Amino acid sequence: MVLYEYPFNESIRTMLRLEHLFDRLGQLIPRDAAVDHHYALATVFEIMDVASRADLKSDLLKELERHKTQLNGYRGNPSISEQALDDIVGKIDHAFNGLNQLPGKAGHALTGNEWLMSIRSRISIPGGTCEFDLPAYYAWQKFDASRRRADLMNWIATLMPLAEALNVLLGLLRDSGVPHKVVAPGGQYQQSLPAGRTYQLLRVRLDGTDTLVPEISGHRLMVSVRLMRQDTEGRLKPSGADASFELTLCS
Repeated sequence: MVLYEYPFNESIRTMLRLEHLFDRLGQLIPRDAAVDHHYALATVFEIMDVASRADLKSDLLKELERHKTQLNGYRGNPSISEQALDDIVGKIDHAFNGLNQLPGKAGHALTGNEWLMSIRSRISIPGGTCEFDLPAYYAWQKFDASRRRADLMNWIATLMPLAEALNVLLGLLRDSGVPHKVVAPGGQYQQSLPAGRTYQLLRVRLDGTDTLVPEISGHRLMVSVRLMRQDTEGRLKPSGADASFELTLCS
């Protein structure tokens, strides 16, 4: 099965981009090759760029507080486990406190490291980190893998509260949806959304063996999924065949 997610607003779009980058970072750091650690560092700079939006931190804190208030409203409900509720609220509190104590924007502490910033200024230039451009960085890449990994872990420490907050919020958002099977006649599916309810994320899960790719669009009134198939040159064209998939709307 292949899962596709479609955000309905800019805030969720930013959160998904950051989650994608943190996932990549988590895969690159444990590796030993210098080239993997080079791209891990490039990913750190990408995270700093995406997280540079001035109101991102405050938005995440507000969302964490909103979820906590909403969950506390379930206390005393006999159909809700108090232990499970305490566990979730505890995770929200931990994420909130970690992010709230973070000074400035995510990665702000790294901007004071001149060596890192010299790499950041050249890493987007094709071939800009060659040994003759950044000899100190070239020397760092020749260090033992464990030393490079320790440096990377030290540099990303200030980013971890952001990663935790994203993990909690996106987890709560995804858990709010109920997956259901739908049929797309002729490869097209549309669904009207109920008035008065705001959805933030659409999830489409397809059978990976069908080689279908969803073209998703949506707004507060309707969602549309058109199933596409790649031709021999990689271009997407409408499938035209009846198909089914799993759809989840998360609010």
